[in-house]
Amino acid sequence: MKVLVTGAAGFIGAALAHRLLDRGNEVTGVDNLNDYYDVRLKMARLDRLRARQDFRFLTLDIAERKLMEELFANSQFEAVVHLAAQAGVRYSIENPSAYIDANIVGFLHVLEGCRHSKIGHLVFASSSSVYGANTRLPFSEHDNVDHPVSLYAASKKANELMAHSYAHLYGLPCTGLRFFTVYGPWGRPDMALFLFTAGILAGHSIRVFNRGEMVRDFTYIDDIVEGIVRVIDRPAAPAPEWVGDRPDPATSYAPWRIFNIGNSQPVNLMRYIEVIERCLKRKAVLELLPMQPGDVKATTADVSDLEQAVGFRPRTSVEEGVAKFVAWYKDYYKVQ
Repeated sequence: MKVLVTGAAGFIGAALAHRLLDRGNEVTGVDNLNDYYDVRLKMARLDRLRARQDFRFLTLDIAERKLMEELFANSQFEAVVHLAAQAGVRYSIENPSAYIDANIVGFLHVLEGCRHSKIGHLVFASSSSVYGANTRLPFSEHDNVDHPVSLYAASKKANELMAHSYAHLYGLPCTGLRFFTVYGPWGRPDMALFLFTAGILAGHSIRVFNRGEMVRDFTYIDDIVEGIVRVIDRPAAPAPEWVGDRPDPATSYAPWRIFNIGNSQPVNLMRYIEVIERCLKRKAVLELLPMQPGDVKATTADVSDLEQAVGFRPRTSVEEGVAKFVAWYKDYYKVQ
């Protein structure tokens, strides 16, 4: 199977590309290699992929319509996994235009490419951020998510709606995956685990928002990738029980579906820091700060639908996952 992975130099994209290559798929990766975080890390991920057979990479910005049209016209993809996006909740307050360009305009170009190329399945990244002001836990795909608290979240909800319109109009099978706080080796430097590890090792204080009174459903990268791969092989199909007078937000009469992918084992932020401290054998100096705009206090995923559909649920504990990250970090940055 020929698979297009957008955002292939990113954390999840690179890990997914390796997994697809491992099982014999031909993978084309695209990424614009922007400088939102250290480009050297992106290039290091790409170097590992370029060393493998059946991997092709193109430096390409999904917001460029003509380049995207040419990509799809000159290729014969059977499935597309769309992971390219401008990520980050807090950065969406500083630079909102980047989110419209990448997450809205770019996604439209992906949808158009899939439509005209008659792609068999589009799997795209959504986010737990879409739950916004919802407070009923665990978060369920069947709950309404009309109250985002950041532009990033709004852009991801928009992706889900845009995909549904293409599923309805053109019969394009679309599955959206709401990722919950992904972490692990080769991760993003703007995420908590990376920032905390770097800060503790350097002897600097680490910024802890809402004074540590936060809960996250930390999900290990290998679990995320396994969920994506299983979903790719099961294109979305119409739900025969769906009715318009009681519309289910997670399913449709069209070939469109939404799934959570989370660990379903919520962890208090202070406990997360304790696990990092144990792995590093060092104590953190905490700078306790108030809640940040656009953030939420707690996330927990209900993954019963995912497990029923694909026979898989994430299970990696934070103790195991953080230990693997710390080992990678020390090796990559040559830290003793």
